[in-house]
Amino acid sequence: MATIDDDRGLGLVTGPRAMDIAIAKARDTGMGSVTVTNGRHFGAAAYHAHRAIDHGVIGVAMTIGELQVVRTFGAKPMVGLNPISVAVTGGDEAPFVFDASMSSVAGNKIRIAKRLGATVAPGWITDQDGNPILVESEVPDKFFMLPTGGTRDGGSHKGYGLAVIVGILAGSPPGFLRPPGDVSHHFAAYRIDAFAEPGQYTEHMQTILRGLRETPPAEGHERVLYAGLAEHETEIDRRANGIPYHPDVVAYFRDLAQELGTDSAL
Repeated sequence: MATIDDDRGLGLVTGPRAMDIAIAKARDTGMGSVTVTNGRHFGAAAYHAHRAIDHGVIGVAMTIGELQVVRTFGAKPMVGLNPISVAVTGGDEAPFVFDASMSSVAGNKIRIAKRLGATVAPGWITDQDGNPILVESEVPDKFFMLPTGGTRDGGSHKGYGLAVIVGILAGSPPGFLRPPGDVSHHFAAYRIDAFAEPGQYTEHMQTILRGLRETPPAEGHERVLYAGLAEHETEIDRRANGIPYHPDVVAYFRDLAQELGTDSAL
């Protein structure tokens, strides 16, 4: 739950409700923007942005993530993971749904690697002093995340800059000044018919996405993807065949159920 700055006295709202408000504003004016403060983790950014597609609008969602990412050349984390999602209709193609944190990789991948004792790729994390770890290595006990791009030569200033932009648009104090647990979000919706004829725009998107999907793959690769395509196909498969769980996750829930003296459905 979170508070939202709105003149209709809405009080406490959830992330999905905030996206709905942005969509409603877009219907009225062509573009809707909502900033939520005093929130908490709102799940996957793509879930919120994707809600806009069925309403004939482009959806945007972003949030302040856990303060864990160092700035380029910095020795301590100053911004959050700060994911950004943009969702646009694909017409007959799978919709375009971009969702990525502004860190080098999703934070959960590092936590899972730490739990499993696996190694992580070069340029994902730093040591405890903020020095980029540029060789494949196990996750140290204390580490920070690098921005998207890893190092300055790889473009880390771009990921770092985008992470700062998320904080600005979310109306939050800078990550390093934000009270613990105080998370802000930003939602936006753009009504397609406010700037283009919807049918032509949908055809335009279909042409773009089909062209990306049909791009000849480089040697050693089966196909070319665009943001949202693999997830769309995965959703279809899992709705039909169920959701697979990692054995480590299954073991965790079984052990927890046993500890709590209850049955496990897994």
